Amino acid sequence: MTWAIVIVLMFALFALNMRIYLAMFAAVLAYFVFFAGIPLQIGIQRLIAPTQNTSLLAIPFFVLLGSLLGTTGIAARLLAVADLLVGRLRGGLGHTNVMLSTLMGGLSASNLADAAMMCRMVVPDMERAGYRRSQAAAITAASSLITPILPPGIALIIYGLVADVSIGSMFIAGILPGLLCAAPLFAAVYVVARRENHAPSRETMPTAKESGTTILAAWPAILLITVIIGGIRFGVFTPSEAGAVAAVLTMAIGLFVYREMTLRDLGDAFGQTARQTAAVLLVIMMSSALAWIFSLERAGVALAEWITMLTQDPWMFLIAVNVLLLILGMFIEGNALLIILVPLLKPVVMDLGIDPVHFGIVMILNLALGTLTPPVGTVMLLVCNLTKCSVGDFVRDGWPFMVALILALLAVTFVPALSLALV
Repeated sequence: MTWAIVIVLMFALFALNMRIYLAMFAAVLAYFVFFAGIPLQIGIQRLIAPTQNTSLLAIPFFVLLGSLLGTTGIAARLLAVADLLVGRLRGGLGHTNVMLSTLMGGLSASNLADAAMMCRMVVPDMERAGYRRSQAAAITAASSLITPILPPGIALIIYGLVADVSIGSMFIAGILPGLLCAAPLFAAVYVVARRENHAPSRETMPTAKESGTTILAAWPAILLITVIIGGIRFGVFTPSEAGAVAAVLTMAIGLFVYREMTLRDLGDAFGQTARQTAAVLLVIMMSSALAWIFSLERAGVALAEWITMLTQDPWMFLIAVNVLLLILGMFIEGNALLIILVPLLKPVVMDLGIDPVHFGIVMILNLALGTLTPPVGTVMLLVCNLTKCSVGDFVRDGWPFMVALILALLAVTFVPALSLALV
């Protein structure tokens, strides 16, 4: 049961607000120094091993792609398309916010980047249209959760690597659940808009000429979505290659087609990508060593035996996992939990006959919800900081959208076909 001591130590360090990768490193170091009797060089090898995995190249490519979208003019043109599609609905800008996140989900790999971009692009207009600042912030944060579910979400890549599942399969599995998340959010926005009498953002139906002009201006974004999803779905290239191709196309569009991106913007995007990639990679390195420890200690097998003694019903197991993740997600960052828990839970998932791809989508959606909940919800804190609204006001105005996303989570949990039909 040495592995249990390692987990307790790690979570204790989390509670002391130590950085996630440092807490994980301290737990790994304690295991090799005090408990294992294994040369420390083995631990160093386990830390370095994941950096040799070429599939990890997908992460910096898609992070770079997300960083470039705001400066190339692509996001602004997608905003015009979103307004064209849903602006006539009551509470038009709220619907436009959700629609833009859905469209951006096929391009941006990070819900944090998506939320930050939306705070700048949409929230000021929503305030002018009569939305309270906290209400606009809540819609922005909730809609950004569509991003990690739709390909090329970074969480899909991380789960594929940790669970030894095809990243391409995870990308395709995320399409329907990601689109499903948008549906209850549209409904929640409509209910709130009716209650508070928010007007549409468009007074008239778009003309054929306006529709054609708007869609034609957004053709690069449509091309990128087709390249990423279509290329992976039909085996034209791997997820890493898709990220590289999409990043190069985006730079070409920003520099030579729209001509809105400068070389300084390009440099800033590379710098931001390096920082974000380093942060993710540090956590992946530590998790690799932890996963090796769990395997050596047969932690997954022990957990599987204990859970199957309690229940052999896969649906009860999924309910229990959802409740556990909703609670843990309030205190610990989602990607870290994903990396820690997947090696422990995968043996149970296989024993109960649950498809690992379906389970991955359930986990990712569940942990994405944790980014909206206090005290450490990363998207919540980012949006509140950028919009200068209080966490209390955010929670007060955000609960209808949280309920909408929980309904989507229940649908994805109990209808595996939503995740597996396209795969």
